[in-house]
Amino acid sequence: MRYIIDGHNLIGALPDLALDDPDDEAKLVQRLRSFAARTGRGCTVIFDHGVPGGRSALSNRAVQVVFASMRSSADRVLRERIKKLPEPRAWTVVTSDAEVLGFARHRRLQTLSSAQFASLLERPQAIARDPGENPDARSSPEEIEEWLAVFTAGSSGD
Repeated sequence: MRYIIDGHNLIGALPDLALDDPDDEAKLVQRLRSFAARTGRGCTVIFDHGVPGGRSALSNRAVQVVFASMRSSADRVLRERIKKLPEPRAWTVVTSDAEVLGFARHRRLQTLSSAQFASLLERPQAIARDPGENPDARSSPEEIEEWLAVFTAGSSGD
C-alpha cells in the first residue's frame, strides 16, 4: 500500500511542525522517509504552490515530493492523481479536506485524516526481533563460565 498525502494538511496536524517554518516541507519529507523505511510503504506528498511546480529534488525512491504550480493547488493535484491511479485500492489518501476525502472514497481508495496519519508518524519504532529468538532464554552457569574463559584467555597479558 502507498500513501498520497496533502503535505500542508499533515504539517498542520503535527504538534512539532509549523506551517510558518521555512523548512516545514523538508522536515516533513524527512519524517516521511523515516516512516517509509520503517514500514516499507512509499508515499507521494503534494504541497501547495511550489515554484515552478512538479516533482521536487526532495524526492527519493520511497517518497515522491510534488509541488502544485502557482496556478493550481494540492487539492486539485490530489484529485487529478486519484483519477489516474491504475489500482486505487492499493492507495490511501491522507488529507483534512472533506471534499478530497469524499472523492477518494468514491474512487474506492482508502482514506485517513491528517490527524490519523500524524499519529502513525508519531508511533515509536518497534524493535525487530529474530523470529527464532527466545526472549526468555537464559544462559546456563556452565555456558557463562565457557564464555568467561574465552574472553579472559586473550586478556592475560601473554
